[in-house]
Amino acid sequence: MASSSSTGFLSFCFSFLLLCSLSFSIDVSHDGRAITINGERKILISGSIHYPRSTSEMWPSLIRKAKEGGIDTIETYIFWNAHEPLYRQYDFSGNRDVVRFIKTIQNEGLNAVLRIGPYVCAEWNYGGFPVWLHNIPGIELRTNNPVYMNEMSIFTTKIVDMMMHENLFASQGGPIIIAQIENEFGNVMGPYGEGGKEYIKWCADLAESYGIGIPWIMCQQADAPPPMINTCNGWYCDEFKPNSPTSPKMWTENWTGWFKGWGLADPHRTAEDVACAVARFFQFGGTFQNYYMYHGGTNFGRTSGGPYISTSYDYDAPLDEYGNLNQPKWGHLKQLHVILKSLEKVLTYGSVKNVEYGINTTVTIFTLEGKSSCFFGNKDDKEDATINFQNNTYTIPAWSVSILPDCHTEVYNTAKVNTQTSIMVKKDNDGNDYEEPYGLKWEWRKENPSHVKRNGLVEGSLMAAERLLDQKVVTNDTSDYLWYITSFHVKKDNPLYGRETVLRVNTSGHIIHAFVNKRHVGSQFAENGKYKFTFERKIKLKLGRNDIALLSASVGLPNYGANFDLGPLGISGPVHVTAKVITNDLGRKISSQKIITQNITTELDYNKWTYKVGLHGEQQKLHDPSVSHYGKWSQRALPTNEMFVWYKTTFAAPLGSDPVVVDLRGLGKGQAWVNGHSLGRYWPSYLAKEDGCSLTSCDYRGPYSDKKCMTSCGRSSQRWYHVPRDFLNDDENTLILFEEFGGNPWNVKFQTVTVGSACANAYEGNTLELSCQGESVISSVRFASFGEPTGACGSFEAGQCESPNALSVIEKACVGQNSCSIDVSESNLGSTGCQATKRLAVEVVC
Repeated sequence: MASSSSTGFLSFCFSFLLLCSLSFSIDVSHDGRAITINGERKILISGSIHYPRSTSEMWPSLIRKAKEGGIDTIETYIFWNAHEPLYRQYDFSGNRDVVRFIKTIQNEGLNAVLRIGPYVCAEWNYGGFPVWLHNIPGIELRTNNPVYMNEMSIFTTKIVDMMMHENLFASQGGPIIIAQIENEFGNVMGPYGEGGKEYIKWCADLAESYGIGIPWIMCQQADAPPPMINTCNGWYCDEFKPNSPTSPKMWTENWTGWFKGWGLADPHRTAEDVACAVARFFQFGGTFQNYYMYHGGTNFGRTSGGPYISTSYDYDAPLDEYGNLNQPKWGHLKQLHVILKSLEKVLTYGSVKNVEYGINTTVTIFTLEGKSSCFFGNKDDKEDATINFQNNTYTIPAWSVSILPDCHTEVYNTAKVNTQTSIMVKKDNDGNDYEEPYGLKWEWRKENPSHVKRNGLVEGSLMAAERLLDQKVVTNDTSDYLWYITSFHVKKDNPLYGRETVLRVNTSGHIIHAFVNKRHVGSQFAENGKYKFTFERKIKLKLGRNDIALLSASVGLPNYGANFDLGPLGISGPVHVTAKVITNDLGRKISSQKIITQNITTELDYNKWTYKVGLHGEQQKLHDPSVSHYGKWSQRALPTNEMFVWYKTTFAAPLGSDPVVVDLRGLGKGQAWVNGHSLGRYWPSYLAKEDGCSLTSCDYRGPYSDKKCMTSCGRSSQRWYHVPRDFLNDDENTLILFEEFGGNPWNVKFQTVTVGSACANAYEGNTLELSCQGESVISSVRFASFGEPTGACGSFEAGQCESPNALSVIEKACVGQNSCSIDVSESNLGSTGCQATKRLAVEVVC
């Protein structure tokens, strides 16, 4: 028992700590106008960065660049299947260390939004659900089902408790100002009926029960129960209205681009259109806006969903997949953010008046304490608008918003880009003493697809059943691959013997490889988004036992849609062997009787099927060079264009600090690892369609969709794969590939990604920033014209009038510098003699 003095001292310490925690507490609330922090309404500009789509060593740089770009809040999902891949086996290590991620945000002085879900969609495998959920008896996901709700509650509580333990909620002085429960359920809730409605109410009650002292949101949930705030996701949210007068207008996902799929071209969204969408949102009452994504990153391992979503999750975000500035998007939005933040008080406290100038043009006037700020918006997708406002004439380009902080002088227009466009290049690895790719020395091992022993047993089999089982049920998503193996006997009197025979397999898998009597008879993969197909091949049967082994491969599990979890995966059947038998109707000579053709079929669906999960090389951990492997890698006669081959090589890390990629041109499909770290799935042989791309520069005007402004038609869906610097050793590194389809590794090489050149077309009255990347400097000015230049980046031409001094001024300011600033004015660049508004077109080489 403690003494009275000790008890008093402990009581004092507890009171002191409680007082300290209260003094550091941040009061986050909201009204119908904005999120409030310590009683003050705020303009919040957020960006999504998903911690498992980068590495923990990349996080500080990414968050710092976001902050430099004007972002004050970082938003992330919580990925349930990343943290609990197997039942009650948790993983918060490495790039799954979400606490470290939130603290990294805090160290930069930024806010955080925690989207717990725990369903996330996010083009992530199975929408973030662990597959073991699907296999719990009696479970129904995302509805009023006690089994599911219990599991969801356990995981959500674990995340909330982790954050509370580390004092990371704003009410504890931490950076997390908003939390989310569920995700986009309103888009798909119809088929769930009353169970879905009850589930949403339960979600709201669960969230409130935690008492974490910050607002909770539900995106795309028009009937979100109070006090949940319903929010908008989409390309444009300026017309969105919250379902409660006490809820602020919030945009949780402004899609900065779009995700990429295997077999598809590259989607792009222009900087002008994104900026226009943002400016319109704030013009019409928005006060919280989040970019999805601000940095997309990489789907390492087997985390991409879909199916058929690529390993790159670049998303055409302001920070590209590797963490480089995606210019001009990053810079153009940064300038917008500075202006919006400067108008925080008038936008959140000022009176609002809209004046319509025809159908498509609106002037919005915000007035506070006798001072006004204006937004001029023109949503016509073709024609510029000229208006007279307060005895002054203004022209607003089509599909743009002009911002006038004093309602007199335009300081920003979303269609006028005054920041550089960076032309990214890939430089070959000069970290080796030899020239890649031919200097890479390869070793190899075959993946033996023959699992059936002479006695009919299957090595390493998991289970057997007299029916076809769903791939998710058997693998629990521990591998992309599942073997379905069976056998049947053929006797001499069997009609199948000695005749042309066809193996027919109906599958709901994404890829099938078929073997009959240990011989490969064919492979097929789903195309055009149809993930259910029939595989047919002619086969030869022998007397006695015939073995059939079918390897079903998945390429990411579905992540979106009502009841997406119930879709079948794997060999769904029927599976049968068929032969054509020709007879006559009376058994007489065929020449004198009617010929009858019959299909004689042996059904195999209810045969005894043996199941083996994964590849032999996966079980041996061939991808990990630190593990001792049974058997040796061969250096003789490297096989190329052969299925099921493991390749290994070593390489030196590229010099410098620029991001590293590996070019897998020439390979088919498979998975790649560097020093045991998974780079993800690769499929460079899958080419995008030849049509559907923009033949000229993309027109930013008009509504965006993921089919607009496509590039790279007819090319590999993804040829380069990110190798984070922290995956690399200073000395020797090991690359291991599993080639599933067959390819040639001789063209593989490592490269760095950097700015090769930069160009801009900046308007008079602005300051143009030009920069290279890393330690590179501007080596020359390829073109410069101040006046009325024409053309686009890479094909600029001088106009009818220009300053004779522009080139020399820019060369003096920029050549030999990593970055330089140029005052775009006649006082700096020289007189032009031009009457119209002047522009500077410039292109520099890094």
